[in-house]
Amino acid sequence: MIWPFNRERRSAASIASSDPYLAEFFGLRGQGGAGVNPDALLSNSAVAVRCVNLRSEMLASVGLHTFRRTAEGGRERADDLPLYSVLHDLMNPGMTAYEGREFLTRSLDLSGNAYARIERNFRGEVTALYPAAPADVAVERLASGRLRYRVSQRQGGTLTLLQDEMLHVRGPSRDGLMGVSAIQFGRGAMGLRVAQAETAQTLMQNGLRPSGVMSFTERLQATDRTKIRESIAERIQGPANAGQLMIMDGGAKFERLSFSPEDAEFLASQKLSNEDVARLFGVPPTSVGITDKATYSNVEQEGRSLVQNCLGPLAARIEAALARCLLTDEGRRTYYIEHDLSGLLRGDVQARFEAYRIGREIGVFSPNDVRRRENEPPIPQGDSYHQPSNWTPLGSPAVTQ
Repeated sequence: MIWPFNRERRSAASIASSDPYLAEFFGLRGQGGAGVNPDALLSNSAVAVRCVNLRSEMLASVGLHTFRRTAEGGRERADDLPLYSVLHDLMNPGMTAYEGREFLTRSLDLSGNAYARIERNFRGEVTALYPAAPADVAVERLASGRLRYRVSQRQGGTLTLLQDEMLHVRGPSRDGLMGVSAIQFGRGAMGLRVAQAETAQTLMQNGLRPSGVMSFTERLQATDRTKIRESIAERIQGPANAGQLMIMDGGAKFERLSFSPEDAEFLASQKLSNEDVARLFGVPPTSVGITDKATYSNVEQEGRSLVQNCLGPLAARIEAALARCLLTDEGRRTYYIEHDLSGLLRGDVQARFEAYRIGREIGVFSPNDVRRRENEPPIPQGDSYHQPSNWTPLGSPAVTQ
């Protein structure tokens, strides 16, 4: 059995200050990179939640079509194949294609791997996909070089599947077998964000009051120290007790030990960590609500960057895995699978129709081509193409008058 964390687990045997168990033993608040996992990150970082949701929801919302290559070098939608309906309409009887694709993309972002059991008919055509949680799947390489998957069933038992029976989408890989997620690659930056969120939560629980030392002129017994500590905690700690007046007698003095959030530029460091999380997922800052440096022009450019630099490579990775696992060698010569990202790159109405006008005038688009792009029905005699009268084919003799 091979897991993507094996290497890190072996190296964790050496004692380091970032070890989460030592940090808990010594009472340290920071987790370091070793204590980061998807649940901890998503529960402590709104930016990470938005990055994962944005990537999975946007990619699931665009069309995913199966195309057939034609003899003229063109293509047509192969909507007569069962696979077309699986990827476009219903992934299985209990899950829509949108839900299934969203689940697979989220699994890929959070764990570096996405799995789905393949169901085929008697002709070998894909009729359904059943996504599986990455935590329930173990992968091993056989002596033949092929892969075998063991899926833990929720009702008990283990289901063993061969390579042809499992869709496996892997992220960037160290060994070519298991993918690695952005959380694992950037665990240092992710760990800093989690530690900052926990520090902020602790400050709020303490009523935004720093820790310190309370000293007395006289020696106190152990029971007296416990009573004073509990009394002060009950009186001033927690958001509900913020602003309460604390009265000390007996020569008590309070000295603050820890620095304030202002001294540590805590808010500024949180903003920087949010930007680091967005960078690791490849999402432009303005797309996740970080608008400190946003302007009218760069927001539009970052919207295009989200599609070209973030969703584009992600879509290509998924398309390649779908072709590898769902199509046969013979089928890949005729069919291919592709996301339709053109709708996300469309400009405003004026810019879009100006592009249509130019395309129509130079003979690239027909009226029905434009109408199809705008999801409008075709019109009679709308498939004609114009050619400017002053254009002639190259090599044609000059016309003299």
